[in-house]
Amino acid sequence: MKDGKRVLIVGSYPPSLLSFRGPLIQAMIANGHSVIAAAPDIDQPTADALRELGAKPREIPLSNVSLNPRGLLRSTRAMRSLIREERPDVVLAYTIKPVIVAAFAARAEGVPTVASLITGAGYAFTEGRELKRRVSRIAALVLYRLALRRSDLIIFQNPDDERFFREAGMVASGQRTHVTNGSGVDLDHFSPASLPDRTSFLMIARLVKDKGIRELAAAAKRIKLEHPAISVALVGPFDPSPDSLRRSELDDLIRWGIDYKGAMSDVRPALAACSVYVLPSAYREGTPRSVLEAMAMGRAIVTTDMPGCRETVRDGVNGFLIPPRNAEALHEAMMRFVEKPELAQRMGKASRALAEEKYDVRKVNSDLLRYLGLSSGARA
Repeated sequence: MKDGKRVLIVGSYPPSLLSFRGPLIQAMIANGHSVIAAAPDIDQPTADALRELGAKPREIPLSNVSLNPRGLLRSTRAMRSLIREERPDVVLAYTIKPVIVAAFAARAEGVPTVASLITGAGYAFTEGRELKRRVSRIAALVLYRLALRRSDLIIFQNPDDERFFREAGMVASGQRTHVTNGSGVDLDHFSPASLPDRTSFLMIARLVKDKGIRELAAAAKRIKLEHPAISVALVGPFDPSPDSLRRSELDDLIRWGIDYKGAMSDVRPALAACSVYVLPSAYREGTPRSVLEAMAMGRAIVTTDMPGCRETVRDGVNGFLIPPRNAEALHEAMMRFVEKPELAQRMGKASRALAEEKYDVRKVNSDLLRYLGLSSGARA
């Protein structure tokens, strides 16, 4: 494109610039645009990988994960300085703190197109009445309302979040919004794999309460008691938050025979070894990436009837939807596959078909480029 634009993408976790936004960065560059990818504390391997894609890595301090005013002011000043240096035509930020900081900074610096990508409502808006969550909810409501009204467009990853943000007044009635099918999934990288001979289950998530880890623990213990040969595997890192699973709880799961594999940079071997993927999340997901990857590899899905999760399952077709925070319902759904192993084959094929229909990353990124005015012939 002769009129290629400069695009600044801002995230809070450096590896996500590759794992979640890598294909989008490639698509932008293929359309003739220059991409600057910014996050705090970018390590050398991540910076090198971004350069290999053709992007320019930049560090941007985001203080810490909290939304305290002093930290936000420092981060906003740093963001304004970065914008003055790079002079982007488009700023696209995702996750709560980058969205808030980038919207304030980009609008103050006169960036032509300011876009906010909402990848889930997150911790603050997940059910719960703990003091920390209530305080986070109030802060998020106020800051989102102020920041998003400085955005030219707001992109959501599921229709529930779009409706929720509008009803809560975080999005103004006349603002331009779009909904995509999550971040999409690379259907070639996550290709169908043969099912194992025996019914087996897998969950991939940070080990936190809101992801449903304790519900999985309760259901898995019952299954291992009734059917000791059934494999239940768990992949994911510990989380530093107070909501994290305690080490003693994980040790107890391991004693019960649950196969804890730790964090994995490539989850495809774990997905290939399971026949059913389980995510009993009570978290307000955008669209859970691990579910899309499992679908692409032809796995049946058990997940919750929650925003972001519910869009991935046609109940009874490619898996089962269960209520959140309900270990009994999770156990019942998992047992259906134990009692009828042939379900995994049929539902796994349906998962792959649904992934091809809705979640192909090329289709999702094509939509994003069009919304951002970055596709051939498009204007922001």
